[in-house]
Amino acid sequence: MTLEYLSQNRAFNGDQFVCSHMSETTGTEMTFSVYVPPHMPGVKLPVLWYLSGLTCTHANVTEKGEYRAACAEHGIIFVAPDTSPRGEDVPDAADEYDFGKGAGFYVDATQEPWAANYRMRSYVERELPDLIAEHFPVDLTRQGITGHSMGGHGALTIGLRNPDRFRSVSAFSPIVNPSQVPWGEKALSRYLGEDRDAWREYDAVALIEDGARLDHLLVDQGTADNFLEEQLKTGALAMACAKAGMKPEIRMQEGYDHSYYFISTFMAEHVAWHAARMGA
Repeated sequence: MTLEYLSQNRAFNGDQFVCSHMSETTGTEMTFSVYVPPHMPGVKLPVLWYLSGLTCTHANVTEKGEYRAACAEHGIIFVAPDTSPRGEDVPDAADEYDFGKGAGFYVDATQEPWAANYRMRSYVERELPDLIAEHFPVDLTRQGITGHSMGGHGALTIGLRNPDRFRSVSAFSPIVNPSQVPWGEKALSRYLGEDRDAWREYDAVALIEDGARLDHLLVDQGTADNFLEEQLKTGALAMACAKAGMKPEIRMQEGYDHSYYFISTFMAEHVAWHAARMGA
């Protein structure tokens, strides 16, 4: 698969790349970032996937996430894809920040006009890992996944659907029960249709209710997050895990909001937590 390198910058004795390629899955050009820490030639490294939130691209965490020092310390490759397909011919809802471009919700859409391009589930689960493995020194037997907000929803649901693939799953202020909140109801109904049973595989609480399990789960949520009560509902995840006998680490961080000030504060802890579970 052809890969174009848009930029390369030295950081903490490793290299930060921004790349693009033509995606067969979305039918569009996709851009993502990859940080490769210093390593010996021929060594394969564990990989941590980071999924971004509403309105974001790969650039938000790349510029604000403050993950590189920790990834260099622990020897972890960090990959951050975009949140949706892009391009002039891609359908959009230009006046809606929470739907369309920048709001792919990590689903494979089934409804028109979204179905042709909005296939972020397949892109993140299948196409992008194959591309990364072809061009970077990753060990796909040691993977972790994390994300923020809508990307936290993506990390949780992808992790729950693929427990044998990911040794560790974490999230910052995730949308844990999207089928029961305004952001999720809007996105899932328009991407997937009105059959709520079809939404369950894209809802972390529903997946746990239906039998999915994770051995290693970490969630950080700020108490001053203005989306907590209406959109995120961290308590619903805690209740579902308790009923299922899961023992996640859910940390309510006093005074923190929904921003990258919050994410960057705890990013190094998340990287270290994943490193311990991925054998880094």
